[in-house]
Amino acid sequence: MMEYFAVAGGRPLQGRVTIHGAKNSALPILAATLLADGESVIHNCPALTDCAAALEILTCLGCRVGREGSTVTVDTSCRRGHTIPDELMGRMRASVLFLGALLAREGMAVACWPGGCALGARPIDLHIRAFQALGAQVRSWSGQLYFEGPRLQGREVALPIPSVGATENAMLAACGAQGVTVIRNPAREPEIVDLQGFLRCLGAKVSGAGTEEIVVEGGRRLHPGEYAVMADRIVTATYLCAVAAAGGEGELLGAQGAHVRPVLSALAAAGCEAGECAGGLWVRRTGELRGIGSLTTGPYPAFPTDAQPLLTAVLAGARGKSRITETIFDHRFRYVQGLCAMGGCIQVRGDTAAVTGRPLRGARVEATDLRGGAALTVAALGAQGESAIFGLEHIDRGYEALDRDLTALGGGVFRRREQTCGMPGVGI
Repeated sequence: MMEYFAVAGGRPLQGRVTIHGAKNSALPILAATLLADGESVIHNCPALTDCAAALEILTCLGCRVGREGSTVTVDTSCRRGHTIPDELMGRMRASVLFLGALLAREGMAVACWPGGCALGARPIDLHIRAFQALGAQVRSWSGQLYFEGPRLQGREVALPIPSVGATENAMLAACGAQGVTVIRNPAREPEIVDLQGFLRCLGAKVSGAGTEEIVVEGGRRLHPGEYAVMADRIVTATYLCAVAAAGGEGELLGAQGAHVRPVLSALAAAGCEAGECAGGLWVRRTGELRGIGSLTTGPYPAFPTDAQPLLTAVLAGARGKSRITETIFDHRFRYVQGLCAMGGCIQVRGDTAAVTGRPLRGARVEATDLRGGAALTVAALGAQGESAIFGLEHIDRGYEALDRDLTALGGGVFRRREQTCGMPGVGI
């Protein structure tokens, strides 16, 4: 039997929710625990399927891992080997981050090509070029990648584009290189700054995260650390958009406004109000939604690609027109089919979606990727009638309990199991 979200739409939200830790911070931080011998403690680590896969990778490498609530412990004192199992490597794209940490501590790493959501071409050539710049040799044979770098040397690593994953992998590998590494044109996302914070907690000398140049003084002996993961800015954007789509008012505890300013600006243009409050953000929408004109995604601090489907879900139910251009992933608009099944009027040509807003209605739809699935759920909250959102395995990769949190905000979202082959009854 397949699980789905049963969503009762068309009613304003009212409530508060706490934003859990950022998946895109937790994953590189978990990989970074390999850099030090002993037990590291990671607080606010979300209970997501991607994080579970990362902990399985650490277990397969001989580490002892444990979880109590949102706190994870990783003891690397018994770690062994340098090979990531194919099944785990293929499960999520972020598994590639373990390569930099393994190169830094073991001098070698073996893995197949990484998996994850099918959002278009996401080659790891930038990661490989960063490793090679530090002196590693890379071979590919029978679907496996072999990385060897027993004597990495600090050098300049110039990234042609500000790739988040390549920046993180370069930082991790540079911690094991002798001398100074300078990463030019790095990604500037808050998650990069969070990784720098954890590396400093381990005793690494890293500076410049969030700017145009990151400097790593490698070859230092690191020690275990204790660290709290930042709040997830894309989860924050999700709940901001949920309130915008359904109307009403919500309070997001732990949310950091500085991390989602482009989203707040877009929602303000659509007719919402938002601001900072004690311990988080508040958002309100009492009037009619309206189109926002044109918007283009881009690397931080531009509008984030991961929030693009969420905003489009809001604008699909607004009055007026919007035009969204995607510059990061070439298959990011696959979720639009689900919005159109809800009555949305969206035309996609190349990298641009033209949205003519109109009232949405409940429908049976299926998520094809993580953020697209969240977007369909957001749209269902603002639609009239009942919806069924399938493909929850994608959503669970990035949300600890999306149904629970949206219910805390006053939404009618329930996890159900399909009993028949027809349209399931929502049963609310």
